[in-house]
Amino acid sequence: MKLESFDDVLSSIGKNHDREFNLLLGNGFSMAYDPEIFSYNALHDFIEKMDDKDLSTILSVIETKNFELIMQQLDSFSALISAFGGDPALKAKIDSASTKIKTCLLEAVQALHPEHVFTVPEAQSEACSVFLKSFLDTGGKIFSTNYDLLLYWILMRNSAIKHADGFGRELEDTGEFVPAEEQEWSELRWGKYRKEQNVFYVHGALPFFDAGADIVKEEYDTRNYLLEKIGNRMEKGEYPIFVTAGNGKEKLAHIMHNHYLSFCYDSLSSITGTLVTFGFNFGQYDEHIIEAINRAAKHGRKDFPKLVSVYIGVYSEDDLHHIEQIQNQFKCKVRVFDAKTTDIWGWS
Repeated sequence: MKLESFDDVLSSIGKNHDREFNLLLGNGFSMAYDPEIFSYNALHDFIEKMDDKDLSTILSVIETKNFELIMQQLDSFSALISAFGGDPALKAKIDSASTKIKTCLLEAVQALHPEHVFTVPEAQSEACSVFLKSFLDTGGKIFSTNYDLLLYWILMRNSAIKHADGFGRELEDTGEFVPAEEQEWSELRWGKYRKEQNVFYVHGALPFFDAGADIVKEEYDTRNYLLEKIGNRMEKGEYPIFVTAGNGKEKLAHIMHNHYLSFCYDSLSSITGTLVTFGFNFGQYDEHIIEAINRAAKHGRKDFPKLVSVYIGVYSEDDLHHIEQIQNQFKCKVRVFDAKTTDIWGWS
């Protein structure tokens, strides 16, 4: 496969004025900002320092820093215990450990996260906004599989980026007339602006909570940073929408049981034009993302509009080789570009 540069991607955007260019972000987007915070190594080291006996045992036996693999192996072990009529107490202990890792992973993301939006330097925020705007200006959409706040912060901080995440306030209906100055508005609920939505968090994110009938979003106010408010909810036993465990099939099952996540996934499955990926490695637990891309490509059908191509950003020769090995899984044209030529955060 020919390895292109990000300038080639921008050139394609410039030449195809009638095509939407969509963006899919993976963990490499956050690692490009700060690998010491957003890598699995950092999360692994944080959880290891929690000094929990069960977690320490698991991390010493399953010698990997890939939490998806750890949780997948725990789930498989639990299923085997059930299948062979094993000790129910052991199964309960394994299931409890799996739940504990998920909780700790979320807490680690929160603890390691930069304190607030203005921790990101102005130059880096502006550089990232230019990168994101180049896709939204084509009428394309942005999809993220990250849980952290970086994308959310950049979008919020740069008003030049015309974006909508589908959340909005609704007037609380009391059934009686209420003067305008006394009217009460709901917290941010998802759904009001979903027809205009062009930013989608496919695996959830720290600010989004499932409140039963509604998906709500935490936000800044004049008194508290967003992370503080998220932390307050977590201390009360409420946890953000957060898809991390399992293989692609299990992730998809989780997604389909939440109406916000399923809407995001269906939106990814219906994009048209071109999809550009950055920091997303299409690993062994990402089958559901490839399936969404193939649904958008409408393989075997001649009707348009549909997804016609995907540009995949790769960081290394190993990454390139991996994409070459799986390119036949995609039902649209696949091109690759050197992700290192993409200065998203303006560091160079």
